[in-house]
Amino acid sequence: MASAPRTLDLLAAGAGVAAAVLGAGLGELTAAVVAPSASPFAVIGGGMIDIAPPWGKDLAISLFGTNDKAALLVGIAILLLAVAAAAGVLERRRPPWGRMILAGLGVVGAVVSMTRADADVLSPLPSFVAGAVAVIVGALLIARLRRPADAAGTATAPETPGPTRRNVLVLSGLAVVAGALAAVGSAAVRGGAQAATVVRSALRLPTPATTTPVPATAELGIDGLAPVITPSADFYRIDTALVVPQVDLSSWSLRIHGLVEEEVVVTWDDLVALPQRETVATLVCVSNEVGGDLIGTARWLGIPIRDLLARAKPTADADMVLSHSIDGFTASTPLEALTDERDALLAIGMNGEPLPIEHGFPVRMVVPGLYGYVSATKWVTELEVTQYAVAEGYWTSRGWSARGPVKPASRIDVPRAGARVAAGSTVIAGVAWHNHVGVAGVEVQIDDGAWIPAKLATAISADTWVQWSVPWDATSGTHTIRCRATSATGETQTEQRAAPAPDGATGWDELTLTVA
Repeated sequence: MASAPRTLDLLAAGAGVAAAVLGAGLGELTAAVVAPSASPFAVIGGGMIDIAPPWGKDLAISLFGTNDKAALLVGIAILLLAVAAAAGVLERRRPPWGRMILAGLGVVGAVVSMTRADADVLSPLPSFVAGAVAVIVGALLIARLRRPADAAGTATAPETPGPTRRNVLVLSGLAVVAGALAAVGSAAVRGGAQAATVVRSALRLPTPATTTPVPATAELGIDGLAPVITPSADFYRIDTALVVPQVDLSSWSLRIHGLVEEEVVVTWDDLVALPQRETVATLVCVSNEVGGDLIGTARWLGIPIRDLLARAKPTADADMVLSHSIDGFTASTPLEALTDERDALLAIGMNGEPLPIEHGFPVRMVVPGLYGYVSATKWVTELEVTQYAVAEGYWTSRGWSARGPVKPASRIDVPRAGARVAAGSTVIAGVAWHNHVGVAGVEVQIDDGAWIPAKLATAISADTWVQWSVPWDATSGTHTIRCRATSATGETQTEQRAAPAPDGATGWDELTLTVA
């Protein structure tokens, strides 16, 4: 008896998925061996990040926060499996169109891989492997689901007897298992091949020539309040790198060029031989929503960028520095922000240790007062002195504002939104910042009452956030609490709500809670 078309379609869809899983797994394994940055998933994901509009980036970060990359990879996997399932059905019904779709996925991955900044001659190979394996395995499996034909092309036997269907099911399962094992193997190979991680663990940082002291009174010691220095493991990470670059110290160099009188090239040994400065600075992502946690403060060790720019001697018509990452990301930073008195660093250390790999090892930029998308380039390899009229950074070319100064803001950490608080004496506390300007005061409003001045901890500097607190005699009922900061220049945080795009979110942080 002929098999029901629905059953055949389900088997074909499963075969298409199995072929894609095996192809993807072997493609990832190939990438791990010959071209780690050309992982098929990372290539496609990077391409999607590149073409994403500002609202798309904002939506992803607002929904998933620092898990945005994992969410993107899961989304890509789901999309590719759906396409593979459709290709399997199409291959059974209208061959060779299903094979062409699977082959097209491999070709697209290979083409996109060649557009990446770190592409080389082997970059297309993992995607080609993924596509070729998917085509071959898919064709072999789905061929078993079609009726045999005589020389004239007329079907001569019923479609797919039971044992053949079971064979297709078993073989599809084996392909899925093999693809999963190949993916696990690729992760193991990458882990064993991450030379930068090994080098970093053995690296000893030079002693800083100057440091920024952290007063004991910078910390209020309130449970639930963000610590004034953010542990490296808790520091937010937002960038475009789906595969974290592994940079070889022996070949790393920084090139300063463009509108300069003298091009300068600095190696790692050159950099660590220079007098180091340890400073404390707060970094904030432009995608940080009001009350969000895409912000952190760390001790940074490095070289003032102005010292290296002084060697290169920017010309009078230069007004911007376009920094380049090894992964192709660029940021457009105002030249004056890198040459004024602020501690803009080429950082090599974070919280007393070499930079974590995911935070830019071996060298990244730290520029107080600017959102990260125009200043905090990780894995930096070039500083191109240029003009805003001539060049744009990665995100500014996608609609974000050109200069990105941080706006005054504050956040409530204690109590948490939706919390149940016991009536009586308690505390409201949080952090406030206006990077490179400083915070003069914070006020808290409970329900629609008068604004209450908060007690400020001692600020480390104008480049860091500051903790604040207000005692509260909480009464039973539901209450709304909001806060606002005033900067050292007298600018008060605006009540007007605005989304992060194109130049940073605004509004007062507000929460509602119940007092029992």
